[in-house]
Amino acid sequence: MQSIKSILSLLLIIATLIFAIQNFATVEIQFLLWSFSLPRALMIVILLGVGFIIGLLFYSLVLHRRR
Repeated sequence: MQSIKSILSLLLIIATLIFAIQNFATVEIQFLLWSFSLPRALMIVILLGVGFIIGLLFYSLVLHRRR
C-alpha cells in the first residue's frame, strides 16, 4: 500500500511540474493593499507547497489526537 501512495505522489508531482512548466506567463496578484507580478508557474509551485504543508500539519494533528 505504501508503494502505491509513493507512486501516486510521484505522478502527481510530475504532472504538476509539467503543468507549471507550460504556464510561464506572468500574472498580477492583488491581495488587500499589496500587488505584485510573478510567473504563473512559480505561483502554482508556491500554492502546491503551501497545500502540502497544511496537509502535513493536519495529518500530524490527527495523529496527535489519536494518541
